[in-house]
Amino acid sequence: MPTRPITTGAAGTTERATPEVPLSRTGLDLVDRQIVGLLQQDGRKPYGAIAEVVGLSEAGVRRRVQRLRDSGVMQIVAITDPLQLGFGREALVGIRVHGDVRLVADKIAAIREANYVVMTAGSFDIIAEVIAVDDDALVHLLNDSIRSIPGVTEVETFLYLKLSKQTYNWGTK
Repeated sequence: MPTRPITTGAAGTTERATPEVPLSRTGLDLVDRQIVGLLQQDGRKPYGAIAEVVGLSEAGVRRRVQRLRDSGVMQIVAITDPLQLGFGREALVGIRVHGDVRLVADKIAAIREANYVVMTAGSFDIIAEVIAVDDDALVHLLNDSIRSIPGVTEVETFLYLKLSKQTYNWGTK
């Protein structure tokens, strides 16, 4: 499969992306992928600068970005450090379920402190990432919000001790 060059940074270095996913599977073309990749590197990159790299007008980039956002392909958000915002506890929670996993996943997803919820295959039916102000708030979250959901049979908590890496610029593959 072909790869695409992407020019990055002020130094103008070029890196090669991984092979493309066929268009029929994603609906994204090469330019869409380049735009997403550039915004993953810098979500505040001006549309004019993106336009120069991808060969479109600024208005063309603006329309594509809006289409990508409207379709749910991407979001442009500020990534924060929960510790600096007063959340002293982060944890990954593995959840085993009896019954309809989708219903339980929906209930967990509705919990404000849950910022990532996925249904999985393996030892857990659901994995959720949660944040809490402190240990007391985490206990309340686990006991009163998660364990009390009908169908939840087991909860295993993995406390984050130190964040070693967190990136959102893995590309469009």
